[in-house]
Amino acid sequence: MSDPTERKIRHLSPGKLGSERMKYRQFCGSDLQVSEVGFGLWTLSTGWWGDYSDDQAVRLMHCAREKGITLFDAADTYGNGRSEELIAKAFAGRLDDIVIATKIGYDFVNHGDGRRGQREIPQDFSPKNLRAATEAALKRLGAEHIDIMQLHNIRMEQVEDDAVWATLEDLRAEGKIGFYGAALGPAIGWMAEGVLAIRRRKPAVVQHIYNLLEQEPGRTIQNAAEASGTNTMFLIRVPHSSGMLEGKYTEDTVFAENDHRRHRPRSWLINGVRKIEQLRFLEHDGRTLGQAAIQWLLRDQRTACVLPNIYDEEQIAEFASAPDQTPLSDQEISRIQALVDANFGLEPEEAKFKGTMVLPEETAA
Repeated sequence: MSDPTERKIRHLSPGKLGSERMKYRQFCGSDLQVSEVGFGLWTLSTGWWGDYSDDQAVRLMHCAREKGITLFDAADTYGNGRSEELIAKAFAGRLDDIVIATKIGYDFVNHGDGRRGQREIPQDFSPKNLRAATEAALKRLGAEHIDIMQLHNIRMEQVEDDAVWATLEDLRAEGKIGFYGAALGPAIGWMAEGVLAIRRRKPAVVQHIYNLLEQEPGRTIQNAAEASGTNTMFLIRVPHSSGMLEGKYTEDTVFAENDHRRHRPRSWLINGVRKIEQLRFLEHDGRTLGQAAIQWLLRDQRTACVLPNIYDEEQIAEFASAPDQTPLSDQEISRIQALVDANFGLEPEEAKFKGTMVLPEETAA
């Protein structure tokens, strides 16, 4: 009997994609191609980066597709199903032209009305709920198959729960999902969860926060795949450190009332701007700092796709063309790392990690 995933995999050749700039990577050694730059739907569907009408969101998604972006990353809890509904609305009748990634695990059906900002709601990773959530996502998407399914912000309990991973494998065998793995969060710092999930479950995909300014625990998580000999590939979110690496903030920047960055300490803005000024050497030959930040991540071949926060067409044009810009030189990479290692000459900042930053065996030692 043939592998059910193979029946659903689409090989999107560059000639079909409407852009010669975008570059593509083979996913987990399969025939599935994903664009090196993807589109995360959380900016359009949650209200945390401003409010978008359905028509505005669809227009941006069409623009992204025209620029060669094929991977669209949603989650059932984004807007209580809205992100998946937007994919269905934007690409009705042509879902085969994109790669669909989504996430399950939050019980927004029973708790979505009580959401306050980005505060987490209860999760439910029971096999029954994982199945129900997958079926509901398929219905919202108007699809028979989801290319990439991710357990949304798992804890150690889910890493260790055999039933969770057996359910995903059953869904894959039934042809309802293709590749599967985990998304780590909600903030930075889920090191042990990521490393142990890779070691014990060998997932096809892990999504996590990683960027030039916030290199740990992202680097450790990605190195775990190589050390474990797995084919795990990575979807990178927050590649611009909440917009800092786009290089457009100043010490006087004021964020809107409904923008989550407004609630960060002012030291984050002040120190971030000072770091950015020392990275301006990356801007040359038409390459922007935001493009350089994407290129820095794509140097690692385990990175399948970078998911920048997108909220206008200008960003889409800039980020989609990042892989085609002048590559970072070895000298630039060394200079970046020297600055990071010296914390850009600034006073040390206390790391505010969430999740588990110590592996169990190190704790026991």
